[in-house]
Amino acid sequence: MDALPNTADGLPGTADALSGTADALSGSAAFRDGIVSSLQDLVLQTADAEDFFKELAVFSASLLAPPGGEVICNVTVARRKRPLTIASSTPRAREMDELQYSFRDAPCLSAMRTGETVYVGDVASERRWPEYARAVAVHGVRSLLCVPLELEGDSSAALNIYSSAVLGFSVEDIARAELFGEQSAKTLRLELRLTQLRDAKEDLEAAMKSRTAIDIAVGVIMAQNRCGQATAMTILRKASNSRNIKLRDVAAGVIQSISPDPELRTHFDE
Repeated sequence: MDALPNTADGLPGTADALSGTADALSGSAAFRDGIVSSLQDLVLQTADAEDFFKELAVFSASLLAPPGGEVICNVTVARRKRPLTIASSTPRAREMDELQYSFRDAPCLSAMRTGETVYVGDVASERRWPEYARAVAVHGVRSLLCVPLELEGDSSAALNIYSSAVLGFSVEDIARAELFGEQSAKTLRLELRLTQLRDAKEDLEAAMKSRTAIDIAVGVIMAQNRCGQATAMTILRKASNSRNIKLRDVAAGVIQSISPDPELRTHFDE
């Protein structure tokens, strides 16, 4: 947050200056509130993580474009130090992001590694990543901005914004992008947690469906062989091992031998 103007020693610090600063701070708060509301809507309205990330990239491009300008955006996530482009506002944006993976280092990779925003105002004069700069210049990129997104554990992420204009981002543009990055990182962490919970739920459902099929098959074997549950389970496991077939698939075969109804081996109520 910018400091209030210094009024000491006759420096500019009039009521008008203070009022202008207050308006700027109020504008930042309104911008932040608008971001939070929009990101919450994205989480609630998208069907899954893939849709969320896609909409996030498109929303970023529309929100962070300079007045009268146009940008393209993508989101990169690195897990166990392996970066992956998870969403792009356009196919060209994805191409620009994936291009960096062929180099040892690049602006986005640096932003994720250091946690610091990286701005390349003119790729033609870039000296930190000259090979990458020349590569994106071929595709019409003249400046770019990479904002790190703070995740959890060994994961990191960055929002990458590309412009076809030299010095395509002002100080104000960069500040807005960083504020957006701060808020979107929180939403990104939430979406990743929700994705983990959905995956865990699906895994649990699959396990319970398999368990249901196995239990039914054991009951069939008990009835056919007039044996106890433990003996029936042993028979089922031996069949699985001897045929090198998963236990649930053997169970499905046992059930199908007495009833072609597939619901018997997949029945599960939430």
